[in-house]
Amino acid sequence: MNNLLKNSIWVLIAAIGAAAVGGIALNRGEHINTLWFITAALCIYAIAYRFYAAWIAATVLVVDETRATPAERLDNGHDFVPTNKWIVFGHHFAAIAGPGPLVGPTLAAQFGYLPGTLWILFGAVLGGCVQDMVTLFLSTRRDAKSLGQMARDELGALGGSATLIGTFAIMIILIAVLGLVVVNAMKHSPWATATVSATIPIAMIVGLYMRSFRPGQVLEASALGVTLLLLAVVGGGWIDHNQTLRVWFDHEGLTLAWWVMAYGFAAAILPVWLLLAPRDYLSTYVKLGTITLLAVAIIMLQPTVKMPALTQFIDGTGPIFGGKLFPFVFITIACGAISGFHSLIASGTTPKLLSNERDIAMIGYGGMLLESFVAIMAMMAATVLDPGVFFAINSPAGVVGKEAVDAVAKISSWGFPVTVEQMQLLASQMGEATLFARTGGAPSLAVGMASIFGSAFGESMLALWYHFAIMFEAIFILTTLDAGTRVGRFMLQDMLGNIWPKMAQTSWTPSVVLTSGLVVAGWGYFLYIGVIDPNGGVNILWPLFGIANQMLAAIALCVATGILVKSGKLKYAWVTGLPLTWLVTITSTAAWEKIVSDNIRIGFFSAANDLADKLAAGALPPDKAAVAPQLIFNLHLDGWVTLFFVALLWLIVFDMLRVCSRYLAGKSVLPLAESPHSPSRLVEDWVRD
Repeated sequence: MNNLLKNSIWVLIAAIGAAAVGGIALNRGEHINTLWFITAALCIYAIAYRFYAAWIAATVLVVDETRATPAERLDNGHDFVPTNKWIVFGHHFAAIAGPGPLVGPTLAAQFGYLPGTLWILFGAVLGGCVQDMVTLFLSTRRDAKSLGQMARDELGALGGSATLIGTFAIMIILIAVLGLVVVNAMKHSPWATATVSATIPIAMIVGLYMRSFRPGQVLEASALGVTLLLLAVVGGGWIDHNQTLRVWFDHEGLTLAWWVMAYGFAAAILPVWLLLAPRDYLSTYVKLGTITLLAVAIIMLQPTVKMPALTQFIDGTGPIFGGKLFPFVFITIACGAISGFHSLIASGTTPKLLSNERDIAMIGYGGMLLESFVAIMAMMAATVLDPGVFFAINSPAGVVGKEAVDAVAKISSWGFPVTVEQMQLLASQMGEATLFARTGGAPSLAVGMASIFGSAFGESMLALWYHFAIMFEAIFILTTLDAGTRVGRFMLQDMLGNIWPKMAQTSWTPSVVLTSGLVVAGWGYFLYIGVIDPNGGVNILWPLFGIANQMLAAIALCVATGILVKSGKLKYAWVTGLPLTWLVTITSTAAWEKIVSDNIRIGFFSAANDLADKLAAGALPPDKAAVAPQLIFNLHLDGWVTLFFVALLWLIVFDMLRVCSRYLAGKSVLPLAESPHSPSRLVEDWVRD
């Protein structure tokens, strides 16, 4: 009877989810209620976690909760530290949930709400969650080695070296874009800058509280941290209205970029317990609390989505970024559905904290489901705005014009009416001087969230809600930036360790300082590229970010597929092989277009040539002519970097196929690099918990 009841409940959930997805997909011509989105997401996630994730963990991976993890066996109190599963979940989620699930869906809304929503839902459960969980498992079984080092151990010198180089280079691009988004959100916004700056000392206070003042009192530290974060938002408003103090936090983008670089360096070299872990843990509270509050507000208000299901921009003429629906919707959303960056966290920091293998499904698969839900919320927050307002905020001045009157005329001509007065009133309500051309996605998302919160909980506090949303987005980004820099340091130490073994010691101070500095210098340069770009850096860096991120996911799935085959699990290789095939298809297509397209809004080389011709003809205004040589160089660099990435990807794919074919033919291959089984001494404690 109990089984019948359980089965009936799951059948009902499946039916409700199917009806919700059908309602979203088939609706045309009328505004659709946002409750359809929440219902579809929750039903799909519940079924995927209960059945697909459980099956992969038990049958494909065969997790063993009695086996000691690297955190237990290699505990050094610095990087390898057995940690409570909820804190690990918080750290992992905070590290993976960067700007991608917030910014990607917001930018992709230029195609309409339908394509992005479907990709977020089904891409996550079949691809992103699988990649995260499998990578976390494989790294845990291999002494928490990085993705590149696992590839070297399992595929061999050629594929391994390509993976090491590729993942490190891709990481540099990813972190640079994270920094660009947060810089664009804080630029000339003292309130946002003051609030985000305050989150750093707050995290350190919480870290010291949990380690030195009140060890083990996690709830006390959490309450203290969340209270201080909320006070930081209020305090930021006070600073913004103080004419003496506000100038200390009112900066150009380039100044903020230098500060972001300094923060990234500090976060990479400080002990994980002092800044990284408490910041990520606190960030998770804020993120989960905000998303929950947003869901409650949406359920209360039941706002309608005003963006059409499909816009005319699916043909590639979109103002925010160039490119047709296929393949660019898949690389624009990236993190909300599948993100290669996650594989670096799942093989870089999380396995060093994981205390028990049985938590792999919750942390790996469950953490990505939660990020996908964040992406759905971002899509709703962006699409409940009037489309004219959405495009006014996100369209760069280079496309719609620098003057407000020109911008509204251009946007209204697309069929999305908006007025100067409407935008001025909105900016005033949000506590900003202007909201025109605030590229990057973060400001428009904050406006959407503030509008929903204001309608549900009080419109008199719109400015407070807006800057709370900016703080919410910024801590999403900075927690990924600091974790990414740390992972980049681990990766570089792994690579240099092959030349000088001492460099691979993650706790040796000279190696830590040198590799951290090199990583920050690498992504700092690309951050500089984005900051000086007259179009806000989105069109020049975000497509490269999306392509690189999805290529990295393909590399991770290559390594996972190769290991599954070598482990004698060929019949289960489709679990990672199918999403791998899809990712190779979309990334190769997108890279090809970015390299060879003669459309200057798509092709890197064509845009560089067009800009060079205009510079030579004296057709550029003085401000743009001054930075044109740098922009031309940067566009060429982006093109060659894209070509390099796609070449590496195919090299790794063919090397993985070579290893698999040799194994299946009974020929010699490298042995599995899995560490020997060691019984856990912590298992009884975890069972009691």
